[in-house]
Amino acid sequence: MKKNFLGYFLIFFSCATIAQNQAIDYVNPFIGTSNFGTTNPGPIAVRGMANVSPFNVAGSQNLPLEKDSRWFSTPYVHENKFLTGFSHVNLSGVGCPELGVILAMPTTGELETDHEKYGSTYSDEIAKVGYYSSQLDKYDIKVEATATTRTGVSKYSFPAGKANILLNLGLGLTNEQGAQVKIVSPTEIEGVRSVGSFCYYKPEEAYPVYFVAKFSEPASSFGTWKKPTTYKGVEAQWMGYNGKTRLMEGFTKTVVGDSIGAYMRYDFKIPTQVEMKIGVSYVSIENARENLEKETAGKSFDDIKAATQQEWNQYLSKIEVEGGSQDDKTIFYTGLYHTLIHPSTLNDINGEYPKMRTRETLKTDGTRYTVFSFWDTYRNLHQLMSLVYPKQQSNMVKSILQIYDESGWLPKWELNATETTTMVGDPAGIVLADTYLKGIQDFDVEKAYEAMVKSADQLENNPLRPGIKDYIEKGYLTTKTINSGSVSTTQEYNISDYAIAQLAKALGKKEDYKRFSKRSLSYRKLFDNEFNLLRPKNDDGSWLTPYNPETGANFVKNLGFIEGNAWQYTFMVSHDAKGLMKLMGGGKAYSKQLQNVFDKNQFDMANEPDIAYPYLFNYVKGEEWRTQQTVSDLLQKYFKNSSDGLPGNDDTGTMSAWAVFSMMGIYPVNPAQPIYALTRPKFEKITIHLDAEYYTNQKVVISTKLGETKAAIGNIFIDGKKHNSYFLSHQKLTNSKTVEFR
Repeated sequence: MKKNFLGYFLIFFSCATIAQNQAIDYVNPFIGTSNFGTTNPGPIAVRGMANVSPFNVAGSQNLPLEKDSRWFSTPYVHENKFLTGFSHVNLSGVGCPELGVILAMPTTGELETDHEKYGSTYSDEIAKVGYYSSQLDKYDIKVEATATTRTGVSKYSFPAGKANILLNLGLGLTNEQGAQVKIVSPTEIEGVRSVGSFCYYKPEEAYPVYFVAKFSEPASSFGTWKKPTTYKGVEAQWMGYNGKTRLMEGFTKTVVGDSIGAYMRYDFKIPTQVEMKIGVSYVSIENARENLEKETAGKSFDDIKAATQQEWNQYLSKIEVEGGSQDDKTIFYTGLYHTLIHPSTLNDINGEYPKMRTRETLKTDGTRYTVFSFWDTYRNLHQLMSLVYPKQQSNMVKSILQIYDESGWLPKWELNATETTTMVGDPAGIVLADTYLKGIQDFDVEKAYEAMVKSADQLENNPLRPGIKDYIEKGYLTTKTINSGSVSTTQEYNISDYAIAQLAKALGKKEDYKRFSKRSLSYRKLFDNEFNLLRPKNDDGSWLTPYNPETGANFVKNLGFIEGNAWQYTFMVSHDAKGLMKLMGGGKAYSKQLQNVFDKNQFDMANEPDIAYPYLFNYVKGEEWRTQQTVSDLLQKYFKNSSDGLPGNDDTGTMSAWAVFSMMGIYPVNPAQPIYALTRPKFEKITIHLDAEYYTNQKVVISTKLGETKAAIGNIFIDGKKHNSYFLSHQKLTNSKTVEFR
């Protein structure tokens, strides 16, 4: 009997453990909130517009970390423990500041509207998928938050006594502060906040984000504040001055200005919970209200949290991993989580969204996505979407083409229907070609091709390819063409031309295939045998002299390279690995120089140009073990289950996508060529559930019998048959049942 009881107990315990360990249970939202990862731990729905984040980068008691301008790219830094509110529209993993606005803050006692005075330290932080909570030490208030796609939902547990909920429209991550606010009733506030200075670029092109806030408890009194003290259009009782702030109480007309806010006041006889729901929209206040009502009406905080977590679990469970440590699974699923935040939803629940630049209201049948950080994401994130979430990727491609229809150009770094023109190159077409070549073809490919060729050929007024005239005539940009990045920009144009060539070939456009294939190799004119690296050229064709190939590391500006140096860019031509190999003197010389990048500490895991480098050893027969060793070492060194668990800025999920692919043992080494370089998987078994709408196969299982040691891969088997290559086509992967490493 004892033996049977023990057996039943073990079975029950095992089943209970499996039931508890859903994919969402392995996500740690604190990963990336230190070391300039610029993620935040606040709740967000899958590709949500709203995100409730603790805001701790503005306040008199911040740590010295605040002085580093890179922190202003995020509303939250894990080391800082003094917050001034909870922002409701934010970006995740970006390198420039924007948004971080519509800040709500619960307080107790007398009303205070200066954020440095009402801010508080906090403790007992908890962050899970779709949920965040902490205790505000100054007020003994427990704050909890969750979110739907377009609504942030908070629950404040107040002690008995006087209490306040502040909506501060003056705080944010960038300089603009223009806003307007109106108290509609004792349970509702509506307004609009001006944003739009991404990277402090084009502040004159600011745009509005609208909101409606609803409160579960009617306020006993309410009002607005404004700095400076001039005040117009108010039907309210003047309450006097509070320092430099003029307070008004009562029903108000719309109040417009900088550094404004609104408040709700309470006097609780007993401890009381207040739920606050803030719906947002980039179209109108009416749409913000509709988003709020349709996504949250009749639902409690717990209902919304459960639904959001269920949706996340559905998406994260598209990949199941077995084996590996608890930390490995946490790093993996948190990485996958980060890749499902951006691109994010732009359209309202009724389909309306703002047109590029003019912001006229348009309507979409599907999802209009935004936050296209293409210089980062063309390298791996969109390839991950095509493999695991092809429906989303299809809608992203359609969004790209909508942007082309509306503006006349493909996007470069699009944000909320504005073009920030951040970074270099012409990357959107690479994503279009790669998506089509992977078999996701339910979009207007002729329009896509037309758009790609336009940016590649138009000589005048071309916003995507500055210096294109020199590029076409000489084959490269010179130190005179642009003031920085002449070599790396040439390389980016090469990769885009390679993508056009591959799509032209698939569409039967033979002459274009030849023309763009030739153009894609022009970087070779910048190869200098003296250094066995790429080197900038002057307008007359002479080499830039003097020349130090290490200049440019750590974001030092230089004529040849953008955010990098010759070591970090020379191998960024995976579309012509064999050609570069020949220039360097063969496979051994290529492998030796590539290894030098790592041995000389020139590899930068935190930046995009060289993140495919570890996989390039696979192009040299007999050197594939270096890929396996290097990838394994990098995963161990840079990706951790801790707040500093990313190598640096996540770049809207690009670094996370690198980790996800690498831990699965496959990597899209050459954008616009549907292949994966292979390496040692981190898990014993990885099951990728494929979308039946796009793939005939239901799932593919990647497994390994390499054991616990770091032994190199001996053999690879596809559906039981030996595979004699360290590359695998996307088609073969998705049509296979098993991929086995032995």
